[in-house]
Amino acid sequence: MASSPTSAPAVLKLDAGQTGPVINRNVYGHFAEHLGRCIYEGVWVGSDSPIPNTRGIRNDVIAALKQLDIPVLRWPGGCFADEYHWKDGIGPRESRPAMINTHWGNVVENNHFGTHEFMDLVGQLGCDAYICGNVGSGTVQEMMEWVEYMTSDAISPMANLRRANGRDEPWVVRYFGVGNESWGCGGNMTPEYYSDQYRRYNTFVKNYRPTHPIQRYACGANGSDYNWTEVLMKKAAPLMHGLSLHYYTLPNDSWQNKGSATEFGEDLWITTLRKTLFMEELITKHGAIMDQHDPAKRVGMIIDEWGTWYNVEPGTNPGFLYQQSTLRDAIVAGLNFHIFHAHADRVTMTNIAQTINVLQAMVLTDGPRMLLTPTYHVFEMFKVHQGATVIPVTLTTPDYAFGQEKIPAVSASASRNAAGRVHLSLVNTNPHHAITVQCALTGISADKVSGRVLTAPAMNTHNTFDHPEAIKPADFTGAKLDGGQLTVELPAKSVVILKL
Repeated sequence: MASSPTSAPAVLKLDAGQTGPVINRNVYGHFAEHLGRCIYEGVWVGSDSPIPNTRGIRNDVIAALKQLDIPVLRWPGGCFADEYHWKDGIGPRESRPAMINTHWGNVVENNHFGTHEFMDLVGQLGCDAYICGNVGSGTVQEMMEWVEYMTSDAISPMANLRRANGRDEPWVVRYFGVGNESWGCGGNMTPEYYSDQYRRYNTFVKNYRPTHPIQRYACGANGSDYNWTEVLMKKAAPLMHGLSLHYYTLPNDSWQNKGSATEFGEDLWITTLRKTLFMEELITKHGAIMDQHDPAKRVGMIIDEWGTWYNVEPGTNPGFLYQQSTLRDAIVAGLNFHIFHAHADRVTMTNIAQTINVLQAMVLTDGPRMLLTPTYHVFEMFKVHQGATVIPVTLTTPDYAFGQEKIPAVSASASRNAAGRVHLSLVNTNPHHAITVQCALTGISADKVSGRVLTAPAMNTHNTFDHPEAIKPADFTGAKLDGGQLTVELPAKSVVILKL
């Protein structure tokens, strides 16, 4: 049954004559950890696999991810990064020592996917590498030598070792994280102790080629730990290019029972969306602390882990964090991107957790089969915002309410790309009712509008391997132009992208 519009429209003002900051392409970044089936099966199948591959990396996954114009990929973790010793992952694969992945299921990690394989992956994707170094259980020398191995073109021990392993030319590593979640799985450190450790380790993340400098990122706060940001900015801001932030959206307040990815009612629909909107407060408050120490906004806010986190799918390994992705997750992605755009002056990279088969993934695989999730489709629809300039918008929206919960019904963001094309993205959080959006356009002479929409009949609609296209984008015809007035009939529970 088609939803009927709510009585109160949303009113939007878009002045294309005004401009804001550029949306860094890296805001649409990704994250691939040695966790569950993200790397092994999701990315790496080995060159002798019957699954079509290029040097062991799945062709179907590469083709799908390239459609997203992925700008940057973070690796090898996550918690795994602080128990990963990079020398175990180089040289002949049959000679690489195995280890136990103590964070994620206590499974054997054979180290067949290491530095050379990851750099091959980013090369096939055409994206930049974001490497996360081991501070928790590694040494300064180990981190220094890894950077030398990857980036030095000198006649030096580590560069020569790389050459011996088959790679003559150094790689380009643009981004390097000095530890991960050092307040937790990365060492349970205090901010004072970690800031000292950061200053020490960072000293040895050297620019071996001045023409290819490395941006160094410090481990930032867990959610609303504002003291962590205060201490790091006070003690180490001049030595960093970015400070990270981690925040996951849980339907329930309990990490032991986070809620189902697919079996939920409207109470958990609205609670999930309200909690994901908390990202706005986090960025605002952490950003205010950063502004006190860095008013020029030289240090970027790097939200390198975000997304929904539910109970694992029934019957799967609890340590593999495998969950489905529904229309609810698509709405979450759209809302977060609008928040990131609104803070594009400070937020310079984000990395959704994670790319394949883990948490809020783009792609799910089952042996040789692969499907695209609703979250994937939002990334693909919104890629037009990458590198575009924010156009400020003013939005007055009715609320969507359920029980005691209440959130804005409509979210919006606009940008202009290098070719001068204006794109407007819209999200309707109301699962029952369409909403009319009345948009006054100034500073633009638009005579044509086209668009795409992602929606589905049910809140928990998702793609399965038997029905891999239950939810996918469709052409959108609900937008009309009349002079300087744009009217949009925004369907219930939908994400829409418009081109003016």
